[in-house]
Amino acid sequence: MVTAPDRADVVWLDFNPQAGHEQAGLRPALVLSPKDYNRKSGLAVFAPVTSKVKGYPYEVQLPPGLPVQGVVLADQVRSMDWRTRRARSFGRVPEGVVDDVVARLNTLIGID
Repeated sequence: MVTAPDRADVVWLDFNPQAGHEQAGLRPALVLSPKDYNRKSGLAVFAPVTSKVKGYPYEVQLPPGLPVQGVVLADQVRSMDWRTRRARSFGRVPEGVVDDVVARLNTLIGID
């Protein structure tokens, strides 16, 4: 049995299909939703990670020590079927990183 991803997990995830400026392909992503929701629904909320740092205000730097480096894109959040897309966990970030991503997402959508 595959274990549901949990909030703060970093997973490999297939973002295809994509359209326009959306992130695409097999890439790391940060899990934002809690394990209980993910397990029950088969879905999870993910924010993609990129190694192409551009200095946008919605980028959150990953901490050192993970197998990948880069930034979490808080403005590219997607809810996806983690089983079908074969999410594979390979690390975790401190809860503060998740909090930073969520805070930037809240700013983007106008929640203070």
